Amino acid sequence: MSENILAKLVKLGAIVEPHMEKYLKSTCSKEFEEIVLHQIKTGGKRIRSALVILSSQAAGGSIEEAIPIAAAIELIHNYSLILDDIIDRGELRRGKPTVWKKYGLSMAILAAVHYREAIAEAINDSKYALRLHALIAKTNKILAEGERLDILFEQFGRLDEPYVVEKRRKAVTLNEYFNMVYAKTGALIEASCRAGGIVADADDSIIEALGVYGRNIGVAFQIADDIIDIFGEEKKMGKTKGKDIIEHKMGNIVILLAFEELSENQKEYLSSLLRKESITKEELMQAIEIISNTSARDRAYKIGEKYLNEALECLKKLPDNDAHSDLEELAKFILYRMF
Repeated sequence: MSENILAKLVKLGAIVEPHMEKYLKSTCSKEFEEIVLHQIKTGGKRIRSALVILSSQAAGGSIEEAIPIAAAIELIHNYSLILDDIIDRGELRRGKPTVWKKYGLSMAILAAVHYREAIAEAINDSKYALRLHALIAKTNKILAEGERLDILFEQFGRLDEPYVVEKRRKAVTLNEYFNMVYAKTGALIEASCRAGGIVADADDSIIEALGVYGRNIGVAFQIADDIIDIFGEEKKMGKTKGKDIIEHKMGNIVILLAFEELSENQKEYLSSLLRKESITKEELMQAIEIISNTSARDRAYKIGEKYLNEALECLKKLPDNDAHSDLEELAKFILYRMF
């Protein structure tokens, strides 16, 4: 994918990074600082903060006004990753130990609390703080619902959690998948774009166009993640291939589409692996091979392209400027990346 947009992400990330650190270091003891900063030091493409800035610029705003909320939204993303790793007992994130794995569960929970308040401080530095707090409060509630659904789509585990055992979805429809994906991934990306419009003091119609653009690329982002999980290269991903299968997750569009094409015996075998406490490397490779022999990958990309095209259509309502072009390129990067 385009080196131009990757260079842009690096550049914008470098602008926002010191502000993320500033808010995290505020009212933080030196002893706790190492733990608090660990998550953002694991890296990442800073796509959400880039979307805030590019959306603001596309709507006629400035980088300076966008920086506090760009930092806040990137901190929300990292805060959600800390919690996600605790919930899933994930041990590696971008090839490095997760916060809870390195520092323990208690410290990871406290770090997440610290992030949440740093986010509030960042938002308070914007003159649009009232509108932004309302947007972020709503978004964080939606994120929690997305995580709840993702957990319920797991086919095994959490046997000591009666609610999960009782409510677990043994079958997941595509409609349920898209509801979960919007809540878990799309909502924060939508909020990133809306926030950019808000701090640009744009008309409601422009903010809405940016929001719908973000919602669509958010779903496309998760579709790409699902494809990468099954077919990506571990070295590029910084995580285990087929992680969703290992973690019993039915909330992956490639797996759901593959099930539509499998024979009854294949369905039963793949279901048995998803419901098995642990699987061997050989079983994982067999599962990936079964999925690879379907058209699920191509079909997933086609669905992703539908969301991409809807996102690009929304951009036609925005002024024609450099940031507009960057948003187009970033949307394409999000779907077609392989890491």
